[in-house]
Amino acid sequence: MFVNPFNKAVTVLDGRVTVHDESAIASPAMDRLAYTAVFGDPDDRDDARWLIWEIGQSVGVRPSSIHDLYLARGRGETGGFTVPAMNIRGMAYDTGRALFRSAIKLKVGALIQEIARSEIAYTDQRPAEYVAVMLAAALREGFRGPIFIQGDHFQVNAKKFAVDPVAEVNGVKQLAREAIAAGFYNIDVDTSTLVDLSKPTLREQQRTNYEQAVELALTVRDLQPERVNISIGGEIGEVGTQNSTVQELVTYMDGFNETLAKRSPATEGLSKISVQSGTTHGGVVLADGSIADVKIDFDTLARLSKVAREKYGLAGAVQHGASTLPDSAFHNFPRTETCEIHLATNFQTMLYDNIPTALRNEIYEWLRENAKDERKPTDTDEQFFYKTRKKALGPFKKRFWDLPPEVKARLARAYEEKFSFLFTQLAVTNTRQVVDRFVSAVEQHKPQPHPDLAVVEAAPDDADLSD
Repeated sequence: MFVNPFNKAVTVLDGRVTVHDESAIASPAMDRLAYTAVFGDPDDRDDARWLIWEIGQSVGVRPSSIHDLYLARGRGETGGFTVPAMNIRGMAYDTGRALFRSAIKLKVGALIQEIARSEIAYTDQRPAEYVAVMLAAALREGFRGPIFIQGDHFQVNAKKFAVDPVAEVNGVKQLAREAIAAGFYNIDVDTSTLVDLSKPTLREQQRTNYEQAVELALTVRDLQPERVNISIGGEIGEVGTQNSTVQELVTYMDGFNETLAKRSPATEGLSKISVQSGTTHGGVVLADGSIADVKIDFDTLARLSKVAREKYGLAGAVQHGASTLPDSAFHNFPRTETCEIHLATNFQTMLYDNIPTALRNEIYEWLRENAKDERKPTDTDEQFFYKTRKKALGPFKKRFWDLPPEVKARLARAYEEKFSFLFTQLAVTNTRQVVDRFVSAVEQHKPQPHPDLAVVEAAPDDADLSD
């Protein structure tokens, strides 16, 4: 039977949660609840996730859409900052705690926690788990306000689409259904893989991209909860390919808006547009394991963001693959009014750099066997491990969660320092007020999985619960 770890500080009656003492939810009891939400047996796990959600609803920590803030930016009512979208892959709860500690310290409201379609698979973090962990991390640190959880690269696979387009698009729709039900109210629809540069005109090159993006956007709108306008992003150029142009953006947006108007005239469209300006996901790893220098075309970003805002009312352009950039680059994003950047790989690198050597060697040996098919003949060990170690995050998830306290403390310090640096460079410090001005965190309740949740209260730490 599920144990309520908060005793009388949090009570459940008739499926509604009341928080009597908010200090209790910012205590080690939340650590235990988050752990159950991930590693508990199915019934206890579901109860834990529900309780975390409902505690959040009670104290005002609610999954929300950044859509209205982004449209306000498109109208010129706010700006001058770049929202960081953080892909929290490994040791998600502790990393999330460090993220929210930094956000509280710097009064950051404009930040996103996200996970991509591919990451959901290889990190073994389904949407319901991810939402519960991010909410628990925020509650543990005393963060208050809307939480922006995003589905990053809900992407159509071009090869699978060529074989069976309906099945491949339906796969993304099914993921959107699962994610939105869990609390993902920000979705990046990525059909940029379907751009065909062999076609003679820009319109033909982008046609399948924008038509399938509309198809997915309509599904998202059909699934969104009442009073929630999910923030939907489109994408015109696959990350790692040639740089996007203003003409491509205009072609995509005109095609998207015309197609949407024909199919569903009253349906709200996009809030942002992802572009390519010189980065690759994870960076380009050299033979010695170092990352090749990247040169971002900030002039292109500035032009694309300006057109996105002034012509289409969007927040601006989104930059993917930014976490491996040099520290000296980040201040340029708010300067060019880039609305959002996506950060992932460097946080993973920090994790691997700080875990015990024995665990890292064990993971690398696992990769030699379980990821050997991904190794190119020319790969050095450094290149191979750098490119594949993300695949170990799921199989070793519990080991990461169970790292010794001193290792977690070392990682926490490193993460807080990095998050604080990024928040400052991206000019999102003191954005708590602007978020509160434009974003309404809608209260939503979910049915209690097992009505006997309130029966058992937590026993003292030294009690015997073996029976």
